[in-house]
Amino acid sequence: MKKILAVTACPTGIAHTYMAAEALIKAAKEKNIDLKVETRGAVGVENALTPQEIADAHAIIVAADTDVDEGRFAGKPVVKASVGEAIKNPGRLLDEALNKKAATSAYVAQVEQIKEERSKQRTGAYKHLMNGVSYMIPLVVAGGLLIALSFVFGIKAFEQKGTLAAALMDIGGGSAFALMVPVLSGFIAFSIAEKPGLAPGLVGGMLASKIGAGFLGGIAAGFLAGYVAKWLKDNIKLPKNLEGLKPVLIIPLFATLIVGLLMIYVIGTPIKTIMDAMTAWLKSLSAGNAVLLGLILGAMMAFDMGGPVNKAAYTFAVGLLGSDVYGPMAAVMAAGMTPPLGLWLATLLAPHKYTEEEREAGKAAAVLGISFITEGAIPFAAADPLKVIPSIMIGSAVTGALSMAFGCTLRAPHGGIFVLPIPNAVGNLPMYALAIVIGTVVTALLVNLLKKQK
Repeated sequence: MKKILAVTACPTGIAHTYMAAEALIKAAKEKNIDLKVETRGAVGVENALTPQEIADAHAIIVAADTDVDEGRFAGKPVVKASVGEAIKNPGRLLDEALNKKAATSAYVAQVEQIKEERSKQRTGAYKHLMNGVSYMIPLVVAGGLLIALSFVFGIKAFEQKGTLAAALMDIGGGSAFALMVPVLSGFIAFSIAEKPGLAPGLVGGMLASKIGAGFLGGIAAGFLAGYVAKWLKDNIKLPKNLEGLKPVLIIPLFATLIVGLLMIYVIGTPIKTIMDAMTAWLKSLSAGNAVLLGLILGAMMAFDMGGPVNKAAYTFAVGLLGSDVYGPMAAVMAAGMTPPLGLWLATLLAPHKYTEEEREAGKAAAVLGISFITEGAIPFAAADPLKVIPSIMIGSAVTGALSMAFGCTLRAPHGGIFVLPIPNAVGNLPMYALAIVIGTVVTALLVNLLKKQK
């Protein structure tokens, strides 16, 4: 049953506000329509619409002669009328709302809202890690693409000093990639301790890079710097006239000293050993092991579609870019594109199994899929999780396994199909595209096989 929401409000907020609400509720009962009405009267907002209810609604009726905060309905089909019209013709307004088609923008807005809600729900270590990753990603994207562009002039062209290829490599690899780990570490620490954590975090990340501890060292340094700085901030007590020295002098100095010494003398070398071993293992993977890794990463990308498991796979792949390991990144992005694309294809192959609203939503899912926004599959998965989630996991696992089996590589950690035309951004491009197509088809066929006809 389609959920309809309504808001009623008149200038005085007394009689007509509530008469319009009563008329709509009565008409909805007669038509067996699921309706909720928010009234904005003289006593204030009553029966307020929640963000989740707005996201789930098919359409909204705004029967008002004054402001009702319509901005919250962005992307949703809206029927506008006066309170007088709602009193006289409530049935017509309800019919008009029911007949509204879900706009592509409405689906995209719903996905964005889900992403925002997930972001707010992050807590603890996961929240801090994702804060660091979010600040690191633009550097990795810019650096990876600039390195790829340097190869346009020849795979070894950057070795010729003074050439454009050398300049691109210096900007992308020598600068953007060099900042990747320090920024990751710095903003993990910033998330934990705010501004006082930034300096020790950045320094700890730079030391991790110099030591060769890579992104694992950067993560360790970030958490260490953050909690050291937070402890100092909470426990150092100074006279009020000296409090201003804590965030700019005392905490950065001692936190940076402690983190630096621990990175150099205690934790840096062991983490480097682990990172070196992992990098060597990844570079020496046999065909069978590579397929297994791709299969696991692919399934993780689809499991919670932007949640902690998805982000763990993504962060793992992004971190390896700094160690010149590009295969997992290719598998992860391909597998992340597959769920929304597969659901879009499913609505095309078996339209009779989907409502008109779902078919429209499929078009929006396709746009999100080619843009590598895995969250585009969430509304479909939320509506029918037992059929959709296993299907998209299998499809993404197939895509990830094929990408690794074909030896595909990717130097950019985001961008979807929009990075594919960039020369040398993707290794073995034809087979990479084939892996995405196969995974998309597998997803669509499985979903339609399990789904009952509407």
